Amino acid sequence: MERVHTILCIAFFILFVAVANAQSASNVRATYNLYNPASINWDLNAASVYCATWDANQPLEWRRQYGWTAFCGPVGPRGQASCGRCLRVTNIATGSQVIVRIVDQCSNGGLDLDIAPFQQIDTNGQGNANGFLTVNYEFVNC
Repeated sequence: MERVHTILCIAFFILFVAVANAQSASNVRATYNLYNPASINWDLNAASVYCATWDANQPLEWRRQYGWTAFCGPVGPRGQASCGRCLRVTNIATGSQVIVRIVDQCSNGGLDLDIAPFQQIDTNGQGNANGFLTVNYEFVNC
């Protein structure tokens, strides 16, 4: 009986991890923000972002490894639980992708990408022309 219980616990854990890693959303609005992290030496406190409370003391390499985004998407963790997590963001019009790190919150119901990753996936210029992109995102390991 104990072995069955152990097997069930392991199976539940694997399922939980798979579901947690499979968090994604489609047709989400992504706007852009002027965090300009390179100009502030990737300083989360100087950027006055929500996640600075927990992540400002991360090593410089960690802070600059990915472009930044605010997250308020329809699927995924909120608040502190989202801080430092990464998303693969895909422009649905072009298929261009970028991985970004969540450093902030927003209220637009989607993403608020720093201008650099926004431009990286706005390969046809329509996002700049419209002021937003329509994207899919999925949580990925950083």
